[in-house]
Amino acid sequence: QVELVESGGGLVQAGGSLRLSCAASGRTFSVYFMGWYRQAPGKEREFVATINWSSGSTSYADSVKGRFTISRDNAKDTVYLQMNSLKPEDTAVYFCRGRIGGYVYWGQGTQVTVSS
Repeated sequence: QVELVESGGGLVQAGGSLRLSCAASGRTFSVYFMGWYRQAPGKEREFVATINWSSGSTSYADSVKGRFTISRDNAKDTVYLQMNSLKPEDTAVYFCRGRIGGYVYWGQGTQVTVSS
């Protein structure tokens, strides 16, 4: 069993920055990808960014390219999302997602609110 725990959400003014963290615990010996998704009120969950755990290659949604950076710490089984130049439309619950050992796991989510 694997558990993903996010942290780092909060309230920030437009133009500000936040850093989200997601730590994986449990049977994490085969991590393939980890990433971030978000869900705004009344909208479907959408892809934000993902990182290949072995190569470090990354992929981003067009809406966050140039503003968000995903990174990893393999030793800590932790993935990060550095969010800069935040906009009100970035307001959402951010979920960590991991493909580990052939299964997909989700965190519980962390709220990010950007005020204008």
